[in-house]
Amino acid sequence: MIDAGIIALTSQKGGSGKTTVAVQLAAGLALRGYRLVVADLDPQASISRWIESAPPSDPFPGALVRLGGTPREIARELGRAATQADFVVMDCPPSIEHPHIEAALEICDLAIVPVVPNPTDLWATRGSERTILEARARRPSLRGALLPNRVMRTALAGDVLSVMHDFALPVLDAVLSQRNAYAQSAVLGRSVFALGRAAAAAQEEVDRLVTAVLNQLEE
Repeated sequence: MIDAGIIALTSQKGGSGKTTVAVQLAAGLALRGYRLVVADLDPQASISRWIESAPPSDPFPGALVRLGGTPREIARELGRAATQADFVVMDCPPSIEHPHIEAALEICDLAIVPVVPNPTDLWATRGSERTILEARARRPSLRGALLPNRVMRTALAGDVLSVMHDFALPVLDAVLSQRNAYAQSAVLGRSVFALGRAAAAAQEEVDRLVTAVLNQLEE
């Protein structure tokens, strides 16, 4: 079993679904019995609003911390949070140039880049990949991976997914589709696991994502 892990969700542009991925991944890890801390590094605070909107009778299965300040201050707080959990899942700003990204990449074990399969998102992913590879040159233990997200069954999506395998970063063995269940879970302040059998397909996708992330961290 993995003792601990710090996972960063990062992207070059908004709309990639990194907050959705962060919430679902954290909930999936919690369902497997891991202690979770969700760290909000995004000034937009989307993941904080999501988690705080959960009903008091059924709160999100993990602690929430908001982080800001200098990269050194953020790294120190992240290290402190990691002592209280098996996993820290970080939602980072939608910009690789934001100083919070530097802090996240200096301490995380795995950086995941959600990629919506269209040409503009694919181009933006090159910048995210370059930033992760530069950080890995300083920290060889850092891992990075791409996650196909908001995937629709179209010929264009298939072509883009094929191109993703030409990147230097590996593509996770998981795909999150464009499903109403993910949007519905945000409205309710929950994860798809709280939506019952109606969200079974989304739950299976997230469960596969959890397995793929654990496999990456165990390698």
